[in-house]
Amino acid sequence: MSPPIVPILLAGGAGTRLWPVSRDALPKQFLPLIGQRSTYQETLLRVADRKTFDEPIVITGPDFHFFAQRQAEEVGVAATIVIEPVRRDSAPAIAAAATIARQRDPDAVVLALAADHFILDVDAFRVTCVTGRQAAEAGHIVTFGIRPNEPKTSYGYILPGTPIGTQGVRAVERFVEKPDSATAARYVRDGYLWNSGNFLFRADVLLAEIRQFEPGMAAAIEAAVSEAKTDLSFLRLHPDAFARAPQKSIDYAVMEKTDRAAVVVGDFRWSDIGSWDALFDIAAHDAAGNVVQGTAVTMDARDCVIHSEGRLTTLIGVQDLVVVSTHDAVMVVPRSRAQDVRELVAKLKSANRPEASVHRRVHRPWGYYESIDVGERFQVKRIVVNSGGVLSLQKHQHRAEHWVVVRGTAEVTIDEHKRVLHENESIYIPIGGVHRLANHGKIPLELIEVQTGSYLGEDDIVRLDDIYKRN
Repeated sequence: MSPPIVPILLAGGAGTRLWPVSRDALPKQFLPLIGQRSTYQETLLRVADRKTFDEPIVITGPDFHFFAQRQAEEVGVAATIVIEPVRRDSAPAIAAAATIARQRDPDAVVLALAADHFILDVDAFRVTCVTGRQAAEAGHIVTFGIRPNEPKTSYGYILPGTPIGTQGVRAVERFVEKPDSATAARYVRDGYLWNSGNFLFRADVLLAEIRQFEPGMAAAIEAAVSEAKTDLSFLRLHPDAFARAPQKSIDYAVMEKTDRAAVVVGDFRWSDIGSWDALFDIAAHDAAGNVVQGTAVTMDARDCVIHSEGRLTTLIGVQDLVVVSTHDAVMVVPRSRAQDVRELVAKLKSANRPEASVHRRVHRPWGYYESIDVGERFQVKRIVVNSGGVLSLQKHQHRAEHWVVVRGTAEVTIDEHKRVLHENESIYIPIGGVHRLANHGKIPLELIEVQTGSYLGEDDIVRLDDIYKRN
């Protein structure tokens, strides 16, 4: 019996076209865009069958590794989480993860998956993996091609060629980039497939191709993995070595150059959820054709995508719109112009709008906080500390803090004194006081923090000790 396939989950992207929900500080793969689970969690569950798949290797950025670990634990899937120090696109990430997979098994067959894609037919997906495995074991780098149901301009395309071995696997005759509308229509007529960007290959074969076509990348990745360090339960790639790898996608670095490319037709419904209009294609619709996530009420509104977080959103007498409402931003755009959201985000960043990149809710290894109100010389925050969470031992130079426990039990350290606070109890932390907050209880700890002082920025935190080893 063949060893299980090693899944690689690429979970470090940004997804700016799904703003204001997806932002640099928390991108789309970790968000519940459809249903209650994130696309990252859905991808983990897709490869949870240990008869077919080995424990996944997740590669993500230095801001998301605790979040990736927490979401994996929430769905009960164990994973090896690897921290890439800087973004270098998919080729270096896949090469690093393939190197780690080969350390497990020199003959490892690897499945590289984007963590932000959505697949509706899980059984058909697994059948496709089994179909492509024989070609991968024979030395081909197999990509999954999806039969198009319409001429999409937001996807790359693949022209399949002659059959290879197992029925359903063909050589790749041609890769093409995202076309215009007329060209996309011609591609659909001529039998091209959508390029899903998921790959199945032997780790040694992929790494040999990278050494041939991108020797500088290969050397950088080899050094980054060999000099990687264990950091708590994570594997942190060597930052200087990894940064030397050129920034390239796997398509440019390998797939468009190799003579080993093959394609297996995936008979499953798939989307990369690259923009808001993609949700219209794959999510459930109400009787008026609307896709609704969150709390929304409509009157005479048709064929709209509505995403509402934490507030009632209403639409009257409109059609073919995307309406997204979050705690700190509202966006309205025609569905036909959903691809323009990326340009909007660039405009917001050039205007130094913090909403372009960060959410009001900010996640930390111990839980999260969110700003409730801000004024001159004061700020109010809601802080939630997970069971077992411990904030860093710290002090502030410019602000004092008042904490009121709303739910759970807090262990508070101030200078040399410890105190346990229960619901409806409060405490004061003076300017310069060395303090720490911990939740040793069984339920999340929730408190309201009122900051007062001349400067309230997050960079007024002087960390003296931190169990999460943050700088």
